[in-house]
Amino acid sequence: MTDRLAELSAQGVAVWLDDLSRVRLTSGSLKKMLDEQHVVGVTTNPSIFQKALSDADAYDAQLKDLAAQRVTVEEAVRLMTARDVRDACDVERPAYDASNGVDGRVSIEVDPRKAHETESTVAEAKTLWWLVDRENLFIKIPATLAGLPAITATLAEGISVNVTLIFSLERYRAVMEAFLAGIEQAKANGHDISKIGSVASFFVSRVDTEVDKRLDKIGSDEAKALKGKAAIANAQLAYEAYEEVFGTDRWKALASAGAHPQRPLWASTSTKNPEYKDTIYVEELIAPGTVNTMPESVIKAYADHGETRGDTISGQYDAARKVFTDLAAAGVDFDDVVKVLETEGVDKFEASWKELLEGVDKSLKAASAGSSSPSDAA
Repeated sequence: MTDRLAELSAQGVAVWLDDLSRVRLTSGSLKKMLDEQHVVGVTTNPSIFQKALSDADAYDAQLKDLAAQRVTVEEAVRLMTARDVRDACDVERPAYDASNGVDGRVSIEVDPRKAHETESTVAEAKTLWWLVDRENLFIKIPATLAGLPAITATLAEGISVNVTLIFSLERYRAVMEAFLAGIEQAKANGHDISKIGSVASFFVSRVDTEVDKRLDKIGSDEAKALKGKAAIANAQLAYEAYEEVFGTDRWKALASAGAHPQRPLWASTSTKNPEYKDTIYVEELIAPGTVNTMPESVIKAYADHGETRGDTISGQYDAARKVFTDLAAAGVDFDDVVKVLETEGVDKFEASWKELLEGVDKSLKAASAGSSSPSDAA
Protein backbone atom coordinates (compact mmCIF):
# COMPACT_ATOMS: atom_id res chain seq x y z
CA MET A 1 0.00 0.00 0.00
CA THR A 2 1.41 3.39 -1.03
CA ASP A 3 2.33 5.69 1.85
CA ARG A 4 1.69 8.99 0.08
CA LEU A 5 2.46 11.12 3.11
CA ALA A 6 5.84 9.39 3.44
CA GLU A 7 6.50 10.20 -0.22
CA LEU A 8 5.61 13.82 0.43
CA SER A 9 7.88 13.96 3.46
CA ALA A 10 10.72 12.41 1.44
CA GLN A 11 10.51 15.36 -0.95
CA GLY A 12 11.37 17.70 1.92
CA VAL A 13 7.82 18.80 2.80
CA ALA A 14 7.12 18.70 6.53
CA VAL A 15 3.52 17.58 7.17
CA TRP A 16 1.90 19.59 9.95
CA LEU A 17 -1.64 19.46 11.33
CA ASP A 18 -3.66 22.67 11.32
CA ASP A 19 -5.84 21.77 14.30
CA LEU A 20 -5.70 21.13 18.02
CA SER A 21 -8.15 20.28 20.79
CA ARG A 22 -8.03 18.62 24.18
CA VAL A 23 -10.06 15.71 22.82
CA ARG A 24 -7.41 15.20 20.13
CA LEU A 25 -4.81 15.07 22.89
CA THR A 26 -6.60 12.90 25.43
CA SER A 27 -7.80 10.41 22.81
CA GLY A 28 -4.29 9.87 21.50
CA SER A 29 -5.29 11.12 18.05
CA LEU A 30 -2.33 13.49 17.72
CA LYS A 31 0.14 10.82 18.84
CA LYS A 32 -1.33 8.44 16.28
CA MET A 33 -0.97 11.02 13.52
CA LEU A 34 2.68 11.50 14.48
CA ASP A 35 3.31 7.75 14.47
CA GLU A 36 1.26 6.78 11.42
CA GLN A 37 0.77 9.84 9.22
CA HIS A 38 4.14 11.60 9.53
CA VAL A 39 2.59 14.65 11.21
CA VAL A 40 5.61 16.45 12.66
CA GLY A 41 4.10 19.75 13.78
CA VAL A 42 0.90 21.51 14.81
CA THR A 43 -0.49 24.96 14.06
CA THR A 44 -3.34 26.66 15.86
CA ASN A 45 -5.20 29.94 15.55
CA PRO A 46 -8.06 31.67 17.38
CA SER A 47 -10.65 30.02 15.11
CA ILE A 48 -9.33 26.55 15.93
CA PHE A 49 -9.44 27.18 19.68
CA GLN A 50 -12.87 28.79 19.45
CA LYS A 51 -14.20 25.62 17.83
CA ALA A 52 -12.35 23.30 20.22
CA LEU A 53 -13.62 25.01 23.36
CA SER A 54 -17.20 25.30 22.11
CA ASP A 55 -17.56 21.70 20.91
CA ALA A 56 -16.34 19.66 23.84
CA ASP A 57 -16.87 19.07 27.54
CA ALA A 58 -13.22 18.07 27.90
CA TYR A 59 -12.53 21.47 29.47
CA ASP A 60 -15.21 21.23 32.17
CA ALA A 61 -12.91 20.24 35.02
CA GLN A 62 -10.43 22.99 34.28
CA LEU A 63 -13.23 25.52 33.84
CA LYS A 64 -14.57 24.58 37.29
CA ASP A 65 -11.12 25.15 38.83
CA LEU A 66 -10.67 28.45 37.02
CA ALA A 67 -14.12 29.62 38.11
CA ALA A 68 -13.25 28.80 41.71
CA GLN A 69 -10.12 30.93 41.36
CA ARG A 70 -12.20 33.80 39.94
CA VAL A 71 -9.77 34.39 37.08
CA THR A 72 -10.64 36.80 34.30
CA VAL A 73 -11.93 35.47 30.99
CA GLU A 74 -8.65 36.43 29.28
CA GLU A 75 -6.67 34.54 31.92
CA ALA A 76 -8.90 31.49 31.55
CA VAL A 77 -8.48 31.42 27.77
CA ARG A 78 -4.71 31.67 28.04
CA LEU A 79 -4.44 28.99 30.73
CA MET A 80 -6.68 26.60 28.78
CA THR A 81 -5.01 27.09 25.40
CA ALA A 82 -1.53 27.06 26.92
CA ARG A 83 -2.24 23.71 28.55
CA ASP A 84 -3.32 22.21 25.22
CA VAL A 85 -0.30 23.62 23.42
CA ARG A 86 2.08 22.44 26.16
CA ASP A 87 0.66 18.92 25.98
CA ALA A 88 0.90 18.98 22.18
CA CYS A 89 4.54 20.09 22.45
CA ASP A 90 5.19 17.02 24.61
CA VAL A 91 3.51 14.74 22.06
CA GLU A 92 5.57 16.25 19.24
CA ARG A 93 8.83 16.25 21.19
CA PRO A 94 10.16 13.07 19.49
CA ALA A 95 9.86 14.78 16.09
CA TYR A 96 11.64 17.82 17.52
CA ASP A 97 14.52 15.75 18.82
CA ALA A 98 14.77 13.61 15.67
CA SER A 99 14.98 16.69 13.44
CA ASN A 100 17.47 18.59 15.60
CA GLY A 101 14.84 21.15 16.52
CA VAL A 102 13.52 21.83 13.02
CA ASP A 103 10.15 20.04 13.26
CA GLY A 104 8.07 18.92 16.21
CA ARG A 105 6.87 22.48 16.72
CA VAL A 106 3.50 23.63 18.05
CA SER A 107 2.19 27.18 17.62
CA ILE A 108 0.20 29.49 19.86
CA GLU A 109 -0.94 32.90 18.68
CA VAL A 110 -0.71 36.28 20.33
CA ASP A 111 -4.04 38.03 20.92
CA PRO A 112 -5.12 39.10 17.40
CA ARG A 113 -6.50 42.33 18.83
CA LYS A 114 -2.85 43.40 19.24
CA ALA A 115 -2.01 42.87 15.57
CA HIS A 116 -1.25 46.58 15.14
CA GLU A 117 0.56 47.08 18.47
CA THR A 118 4.28 46.25 18.40
CA GLU A 119 5.22 46.55 22.07
CA SER A 120 2.12 44.75 23.34
CA THR A 121 2.72 41.90 20.87
CA VAL A 122 6.31 41.42 22.06
CA ALA A 123 5.22 41.52 25.70
CA GLU A 124 2.58 38.86 25.12
CA ALA A 125 5.00 36.72 23.10
CA LYS A 126 7.39 36.70 26.07
CA THR A 127 4.54 35.85 28.46
CA LEU A 128 3.30 32.97 26.31
CA TRP A 129 6.84 31.62 25.94
CA TRP A 130 7.16 31.58 29.73
CA LEU A 131 3.66 30.19 30.28
CA VAL A 132 3.90 27.22 27.91
CA ASP A 133 7.56 26.63 28.85
CA ARG A 134 8.51 24.25 26.02
CA GLU A 135 11.47 24.81 23.72
CA ASN A 136 9.58 23.34 20.74
CA LEU A 137 6.97 26.11 20.94
CA PHE A 138 6.32 28.69 18.22
CA ILE A 139 4.76 32.07 19.02
CA LYS A 140 2.56 33.17 16.13
CA ILE A 141 2.86 36.84 15.21
CA PRO A 142 0.93 38.35 12.28
CA ALA A 143 2.92 39.91 9.44
CA THR A 144 1.27 43.32 9.80
CA LEU A 145 3.43 46.43 9.57
CA ALA A 146 3.42 46.61 13.37
CA GLY A 147 4.17 42.90 13.53
CA LEU A 148 7.45 43.16 11.61
CA PRO A 149 9.48 44.88 14.38
CA ALA A 150 7.74 42.61 16.89
CA ILE A 151 9.06 39.58 15.00
CA THR A 152 12.61 40.91 15.18
CA ALA A 153 12.34 41.84 18.85
CA THR A 154 10.83 38.48 19.82
CA LEU A 155 13.50 36.48 17.99
CA ALA A 156 16.16 38.69 19.59
CA GLU A 157 14.91 37.39 22.96
CA GLY A 158 15.68 33.83 21.84
CA ILE A 159 12.00 33.04 21.25
CA SER A 160 10.94 30.98 18.22
CA VAL A 161 8.37 32.58 15.91
CA ASN A 162 5.76 31.48 13.38
CA VAL A 163 4.97 34.52 11.25
CA THR A 164 1.36 34.31 10.10
CA LEU A 165 -1.00 36.01 7.64
CA ILE A 166 1.48 36.59 4.80
CA PHE A 167 -0.16 37.21 1.44
CA SER A 168 2.20 39.34 -0.68
CA LEU A 169 5.75 38.86 -1.92
CA GLU A 170 6.66 42.35 -0.75
CA ARG A 171 5.55 41.62 2.79
CA TYR A 172 7.21 38.19 2.70
CA ARG A 173 10.55 39.81 1.86
CA ALA A 174 10.03 42.17 4.80
CA VAL A 175 9.32 39.15 7.02
CA MET A 176 12.57 37.46 5.96
CA GLU A 177 14.44 40.70 6.69
CA ALA A 178 12.81 40.84 10.13
CA PHE A 179 13.90 37.24 10.71
CA LEU A 180 17.51 37.83 9.72
CA ALA A 181 17.73 40.94 11.89
CA GLY A 182 16.18 39.06 14.82
CA ILE A 183 18.62 36.16 14.58
CA GLU A 184 21.55 38.57 14.30
CA GLN A 185 20.37 40.36 17.43
CA ALA A 186 19.77 37.09 19.25
CA LYS A 187 23.34 36.06 18.46
CA ALA A 188 24.63 39.42 19.71
CA ASN A 189 22.54 38.96 22.87
CA GLY A 190 24.28 35.67 23.60
CA HIS A 191 21.45 33.28 22.73
CA ASP A 192 22.10 29.86 21.23
CA ILE A 193 20.70 30.56 17.77
CA SER A 194 20.67 26.85 16.91
CA LYS A 195 17.71 26.57 19.31
CA ILE A 196 15.67 29.33 17.64
CA GLY A 197 13.22 28.24 14.95
CA SER A 198 10.95 30.14 12.60
CA VAL A 199 8.51 29.59 9.76
CA ALA A 200 6.84 32.13 7.50
CA SER A 201 3.19 31.18 6.97
CA PHE A 202 2.22 32.12 3.43
CA PHE A 203 -1.55 31.83 2.97
CA VAL A 204 -2.67 30.06 -0.19
CA SER A 205 -6.33 29.22 -0.87
CA ARG A 206 -7.66 32.56 0.35
CA VAL A 207 -5.75 34.20 -2.52
CA ASP A 208 -7.68 32.17 -5.09
CA THR A 209 -10.96 32.88 -3.32
CA GLU A 210 -10.49 36.65 -3.59
CA VAL A 211 -8.92 36.66 -7.06
CA ASP A 212 -11.50 34.24 -8.50
CA LYS A 213 -14.30 36.46 -7.17
CA ARG A 214 -12.82 39.39 -9.07
CA LEU A 215 -12.28 37.34 -12.21
CA ASP A 216 -15.91 36.22 -12.14
CA LYS A 217 -16.97 39.83 -11.85
CA ILE A 218 -14.85 40.77 -14.88
CA GLY A 219 -16.51 37.88 -16.68
CA SER A 220 -14.43 37.66 -19.87
CA ASP A 221 -13.21 34.33 -21.22
CA GLU A 222 -9.64 35.46 -20.59
CA ALA A 223 -10.47 36.28 -17.00
CA LYS A 224 -12.27 32.99 -16.34
CA ALA A 225 -9.30 31.06 -17.78
CA LEU A 226 -7.13 32.51 -14.98
CA LYS A 227 -9.25 31.17 -12.13
CA GLY A 228 -7.44 28.92 -9.67
CA LYS A 229 -3.96 30.03 -10.77
CA ALA A 230 -3.06 33.02 -8.61
CA ALA A 231 -2.55 31.28 -5.26
CA ILE A 232 -0.10 28.66 -6.50
CA ALA A 233 1.79 31.17 -8.64
CA ASN A 234 2.06 33.52 -5.65
CA ALA A 235 3.45 30.76 -3.43
CA GLN A 236 5.88 29.61 -6.12
CA LEU A 237 7.32 33.11 -6.38
CA ALA A 238 7.55 33.22 -2.60
CA TYR A 239 9.75 30.14 -2.73
CA GLU A 240 11.93 31.83 -5.36
CA ALA A 241 12.38 34.75 -2.94
CA TYR A 242 13.20 32.29 -0.15
CA GLU A 243 15.91 30.65 -2.26
CA GLU A 244 17.36 34.05 -3.05
CA VAL A 245 17.47 35.37 0.51
CA PHE A 246 18.75 32.15 2.05
CA GLY A 247 21.49 31.94 -0.54
CA THR A 248 23.10 35.23 0.50
CA ASP A 249 26.39 35.66 2.35
CA ARG A 250 24.47 37.32 5.16
CA TRP A 251 22.49 34.14 5.74
CA LYS A 252 25.48 31.87 5.27
CA ALA A 253 27.26 33.66 8.11
CA LEU A 254 24.33 32.95 10.42
CA ALA A 255 24.03 29.36 9.21
CA SER A 256 27.70 28.77 9.97
CA ALA A 257 26.93 29.91 13.53
CA GLY A 258 24.20 27.25 13.81
CA ALA A 259 21.07 29.08 12.69
CA HIS A 260 18.22 27.24 10.98
CA PRO A 261 16.53 28.93 7.99
CA GLN A 262 13.06 30.36 8.29
CA ARG A 263 11.11 27.85 6.23
CA PRO A 264 8.16 28.82 4.04
CA LEU A 265 4.97 27.31 5.44
CA TRP A 266 1.97 26.87 3.16
CA ALA A 267 -1.14 27.69 5.20
CA SER A 268 -4.82 27.79 4.25
CA THR A 269 -4.33 24.73 2.06
CA SER A 270 -7.86 23.34 2.07
CA THR A 271 -9.66 24.12 -1.17
CA LYS A 272 -12.55 26.54 -0.86
CA ASN A 273 -13.84 25.91 -4.40
CA PRO A 274 -15.34 22.41 -4.82
CA GLU A 275 -14.38 22.52 -8.50
CA TYR A 276 -10.71 22.27 -7.52
CA LYS A 277 -9.02 19.04 -6.49
CA ASP A 278 -8.99 18.74 -2.71
CA THR A 279 -5.20 18.19 -2.63
CA ILE A 280 -4.18 20.81 -5.21
CA TYR A 281 -2.52 23.13 -2.71
CA VAL A 282 -0.32 20.29 -1.54
CA GLU A 283 0.53 18.68 -4.87
CA GLU A 284 1.46 21.93 -6.59
CA LEU A 285 3.60 23.24 -3.72
CA ILE A 286 6.19 20.53 -3.22
CA ALA A 287 9.78 21.64 -2.70
CA PRO A 288 12.62 20.93 -0.24
CA GLY A 289 12.64 22.84 3.02
CA THR A 290 8.93 23.69 3.12
CA VAL A 291 6.09 23.02 5.54
CA ASN A 292 2.48 22.32 4.57
CA THR A 293 0.04 22.65 7.45
CA MET A 294 -3.26 20.97 6.67
CA PRO A 295 -6.56 20.30 8.38
CA GLU A 296 -7.12 16.61 9.03
CA SER A 297 -9.47 16.36 6.03
CA VAL A 298 -6.66 17.34 3.65
CA ILE A 299 -4.16 15.01 5.34
CA LYS A 300 -6.61 12.14 4.87
CA ALA A 301 -7.30 13.15 1.28
CA TYR A 302 -3.61 13.24 0.44
CA ALA A 303 -3.02 9.89 2.12
CA ASP A 304 -5.82 8.47 -0.03
CA HIS A 305 -5.19 9.97 -3.47
CA GLY A 306 -2.50 12.66 -3.33
CA GLU A 307 0.08 12.69 -6.13
CA THR A 308 3.71 13.34 -5.27
CA ARG A 309 5.38 14.29 -8.54
CA GLY A 310 8.66 15.57 -7.20
CA ASP A 311 9.51 19.26 -6.94
CA THR A 312 6.54 21.19 -8.37
CA ILE A 313 7.84 24.68 -7.52
CA SER A 314 11.41 25.08 -8.77
CA GLY A 315 11.54 25.92 -12.46
CA GLN A 316 7.98 27.29 -12.48
CA TYR A 317 8.92 30.89 -11.78
CA ASP A 318 8.57 32.32 -15.30
CA ALA A 319 5.17 30.68 -15.70
CA ALA A 320 4.15 32.07 -12.30
CA ARG A 321 5.20 35.58 -13.29
CA LYS A 322 3.13 35.28 -16.48
CA VAL A 323 0.05 34.52 -14.35
CA PHE A 324 0.40 37.90 -12.69
CA THR A 325 1.05 39.67 -15.97
CA ASP A 326 -2.15 38.10 -17.31
CA LEU A 327 -4.10 38.97 -14.15
CA ALA A 328 -3.06 42.61 -14.45
CA ALA A 329 -4.03 42.62 -18.13
CA ALA A 330 -7.43 41.19 -17.20
CA GLY A 331 -7.99 44.01 -14.72
CA VAL A 332 -7.13 42.42 -11.36
CA ASP A 333 -5.31 44.75 -8.96
CA PHE A 334 -3.30 42.22 -6.98
CA ASP A 335 -1.91 44.83 -4.58
CA ASP A 336 -5.49 45.54 -3.56
CA VAL A 337 -6.20 41.80 -3.30
CA VAL A 338 -3.47 41.26 -0.68
CA LYS A 339 -4.46 44.41 1.19
CA VAL A 340 -8.02 43.15 1.47
CA LEU A 341 -6.84 39.67 2.50
CA GLU A 342 -4.61 40.96 5.29
CA THR A 343 -7.38 43.16 6.68
CA GLU A 344 -9.89 40.31 6.49
CA GLY A 345 -7.42 37.87 8.03
CA VAL A 346 -6.87 40.03 11.11
CA ASP A 347 -10.59 40.81 11.36
CA LYS A 348 -11.57 37.12 11.16
CA PHE A 349 -9.13 36.15 13.91
CA GLU A 350 -10.34 39.06 16.06
CA ALA A 351 -13.92 37.90 15.58
CA SER A 352 -13.01 34.32 16.51
CA TRP A 353 -11.13 35.58 19.56
CA LYS A 354 -14.18 37.57 20.63
CA GLU A 355 -16.38 34.49 20.21
CA LEU A 356 -13.84 32.48 22.20
CA LEU A 357 -13.88 34.99 25.05
CA GLU A 358 -17.68 35.14 25.06
CA GLY A 359 -17.97 31.35 25.08
CA VAL A 360 -15.48 30.93 27.91
CA ASP A 361 -17.19 33.70 29.86
CA LYS A 362 -20.49 31.79 29.69
CA SER A 363 -18.76 28.55 30.64
CA LEU A 364 -17.03 30.16 33.62
CA LYS A 365 -20.32 31.58 34.88
CA ALA A 366 -22.03 28.21 34.43
CA ALA A 367 -19.19 26.42 36.25
CA SER A 368 -19.31 28.96 39.04
CA ALA A 369 -23.09 28.62 39.42
CA GLY A 370 -22.86 24.85 39.35
CA SER A 371 -20.32 24.78 42.16
CA SER A 372 -22.21 27.18 44.43
CA SER A 373 -24.03 25.66 47.40
CA PRO A 374 -27.16 27.13 49.07
CA SER A 375 -25.02 28.40 51.95
CA ASP A 376 -22.69 30.10 49.48
CA ALA A 377 -25.62 31.92 47.92
CA ALA A 378 -27.07 33.00 51.27
